[in-house]
Amino acid sequence: MGSQGFNNQKNGQRLGITEPISLGGPTEFDVIKTNELEKFLADAGLYESHEEAISREEVLGRLDQIVKIWVKKVSRARGLSEQLVQEANAKIFTFGSYRLGVHGPGADIDTLCVGPRHADRQEDFFGELKKMLIEMPDVTDMHPVPDAHVPVMKFKLNGVSIDLLYARLSLWVIPEDLDISHDSILQNADEQTVRSLNGCRVTDQILRLVPNIQNFRTTLRCMKFWAKRRGVYSNVVGFLGGINWALLVARICQLYPNALPSMLVSRFFKVYTQWRWPNPVMLCAIVEGSLGLQIWGRNYNDKFHLMPIITPAYPSMNSSYNVSPSTLVIMTEEFKRGHDICEAMVLHNGGWHELFEPYRFFEAYKNYLQIDIAAENDDDMLNWKGWVISRLRQLVKKIERDTSKMLLIHPNPADFSDRSNPFRCSYFLGLQRKEGTVTEAKQFDIRLTVDEFKASVITYLSWKPGMVINVIHIKRRDIPAFVFPGGIRPSRPARVSVGRRQLPETSAASSVSMDAGTSADVNVVDGPNDTKKRKWEEDHMLTKFTDSKLIKSEGLENKRSSVGAHSNGTSLGGAEAISVTEQVGTSGYNNEMSQNNEDISVPIPSISRDAEKLAIEKLMSSPYESHQSRPQELEVEELDNNSEDQILGNTTKRIDMESSPSKEVASSMKISNATGSASSQLNGGLEELEASELDAALPRVTHARAASQKKPIIRFSFTSLAKATGNSS
Repeated sequence: MGSQGFNNQKNGQRLGITEPISLGGPTEFDVIKTNELEKFLADAGLYESHEEAISREEVLGRLDQIVKIWVKKVSRARGLSEQLVQEANAKIFTFGSYRLGVHGPGADIDTLCVGPRHADRQEDFFGELKKMLIEMPDVTDMHPVPDAHVPVMKFKLNGVSIDLLYARLSLWVIPEDLDISHDSILQNADEQTVRSLNGCRVTDQILRLVPNIQNFRTTLRCMKFWAKRRGVYSNVVGFLGGINWALLVARICQLYPNALPSMLVSRFFKVYTQWRWPNPVMLCAIVEGSLGLQIWGRNYNDKFHLMPIITPAYPSMNSSYNVSPSTLVIMTEEFKRGHDICEAMVLHNGGWHELFEPYRFFEAYKNYLQIDIAAENDDDMLNWKGWVISRLRQLVKKIERDTSKMLLIHPNPADFSDRSNPFRCSYFLGLQRKEGTVTEAKQFDIRLTVDEFKASVITYLSWKPGMVINVIHIKRRDIPAFVFPGGIRPSRPARVSVGRRQLPETSAASSVSMDAGTSADVNVVDGPNDTKKRKWEEDHMLTKFTDSKLIKSEGLENKRSSVGAHSNGTSLGGAEAISVTEQVGTSGYNNEMSQNNEDISVPIPSISRDAEKLAIEKLMSSPYESHQSRPQELEVEELDNNSEDQILGNTTKRIDMESSPSKEVASSMKISNATGSASSQLNGGLEELEASELDAALPRVTHARAASQKKPIIRFSFTSLAKATGNSS
């Protein structure tokens, strides 16, 4: 937890595109809370053992030897002279969580093989190298994905999972001391090589742009664990992946360069709760470059990105283009929840466990869509799952589009399987009305929306017999038992606090009526008192942390901030002077005092709430002004109608599962709700940068609308809420 000095520079360079919010160093309280956080993360099993670390290094060394043998073999087969064969070289680089130093036990190692110009990707990398690896007894679970947006070869070497990409450079010989950080490395490179190199170049640039690498690593490890526990870790379904969380954390480190991880976690939630999306998060200025590669902000579709998180290496791209209106709302609510808990933790010296409580997805909503898929063997199931999950975010966008953005669609990133059938699994989407003031219920027919989604999935170019998909609507009480730990459905308490996205337990006007064989009406309609109930639950989410003392929180904060702190002023780009704490705590803080929390006088940095809010507001100004104008919304996936009959005519027979009740339920869905709307945006074409999530990015194909209608019908039927009846599950 060493400090690099009270400044915002590293190696003489200023970090970030703005001045930091605070240069304050850690207080004794920060030291204590950081020690507690590190212990919590260790107890959660997030750190690998020394033996596993050594094993990974040995595997990487072995892989490097393998690719060097491979490239010499390819060079000889290409007819090169013996001298060139001896000089031929390939080199292994790492990126992602392993390169950042935040990987956990059993995690994949994201690797990149850099080879010479005469070593082809398809014939040599996915041909000869794959053949060599398969023939090795210590290589198992080979799964090449050559048609992905970023082609990847997945396998295990000595039990260690490897995701291997390939970059083909324009060099005849790859030097052992090759530096891929220079932009010249991209000269004459094909698009797949540029994408493959981008992971390594971005990772290395992040490490250069953070003021303290160790504090960054601890904070990122914490935030990734938090995101997984709260169900918002997945780039594929529209949340954020590893590279996105790394960039967000790195920006907080730049804004608070001398803070320890406990404060960085707190400020993470504080800053991003106030962040005005779609203002982009950037670690450095976007560089035009001299190679003419497309960068973010120069494409018309970039203006439709909802939550831009820009990569710092040339060519700069938006790493989070998959975020949808629904997933943005969910993540924003989670940031707010995290901020509230961290605030209460400071006031009451609470522990960290409440922040990491798992989000109980299957208790949070009353209505769900269940997507069932099946295949005939392991390989087919692996490919089919990757393709289907890569299309789930399109189902979210289609429902948002066809319901005028009135439904919150919450995709669960996990897949759930019944042990009795290993070649069948399910995905789930939670459904909830969005907040609004509409007093009449609008009924939306989404049957064509679901049919359109299924038709688009079935156009999978590698489809094989036995690959099937079905979509059904279920109520909370009908969720299959296999999704719960041990296959045991938990008993429901009278009131369940599952976070800010919870629906009320009782609703006079929330119901699901299902007419067997004809339709499934999903009524997500709140009664007159439901909004008040939800608001009450949100306001009382932290009752275990907060009490009447919170009314005096301002006085308590002012009192604590004056204890043992020396403050000075810091200017933020012309903003008002901000008072920051310069006191540095030490790890040798009195252990007896830490054991008696009630007697600790907790020092809080003396930067005021108003001043810090002003500083965060300042971040939204000049660097982002050019990105704030929003063009008129576009339709999601305007398609060529000429292909509809052909696709539906040839693929409809593959859609339905064997179970007969599901067929009727899946083909007919109506969603009723009384709600407001949220903005919808059209995202661009950048895939996740981490190889661990690339298996879902399989061949891109045209999606067809249902043949019976060139555009899904949206039916409006206005019904008095007073007539709505039904019970919650």
